[in-house]
Amino acid sequence: MNNVIGLGQAGAYLVEQDPWIFIQSDAELTDYHADGKYILPFGLWQKMQPAAVMRGEQQSAQGFWLAPDEEEESAVPWLGVVPLIALQFPSFRDGRAYTQAYVLRTRLGWGGELRAVGDVLRDQLSHMRQCGFTSFAVRADKSVVDALKGLSGISVLYGRSVIEPLPLYRRR
Repeated sequence: MNNVIGLGQAGAYLVEQDPWIFIQSDAELTDYHADGKYILPFGLWQKMQPAAVMRGEQQSAQGFWLAPDEEEESAVPWLGVVPLIALQFPSFRDGRAYTQAYVLRTRLGWGGELRAVGDVLRDQLSHMRQCGFTSFAVRADKSVVDALKGLSGISVLYGRSVIEPLPLYRRR
């Protein structure tokens, strides 16, 4: 993927060589390699995994993505073996992936890489970070360097979030 921003211990950074290939449908899957770094639709990911991965005995080489109308709870059996989950923003007006991210991080306790894909814009990055996203595939027609500035947009959080579970009045 191009235009990817990651979050690390030292802060936000531009991902120079992103190894992940985002696949939207089975038709796009050509020259498949079992050890390739693909982000597959959840249903396709389930079909293509070896039995050991499906039993939770082996780490998967691929990640999967969830559409806004897919339930994050359906991924629970494989949270321990998947290296990356991508959540789709089909439009900047569609915020269902914020809730999916929050549920994955808080209620389900998933700690792997959580990537925002789709209509991802600079103005959303700081809020996405608060919900638990750790990487962002910025829309291809936007500047990733400019979008990087969006992660410094909020300096004080009043409410609670994934990265700051206590509201401001409890932190004083």
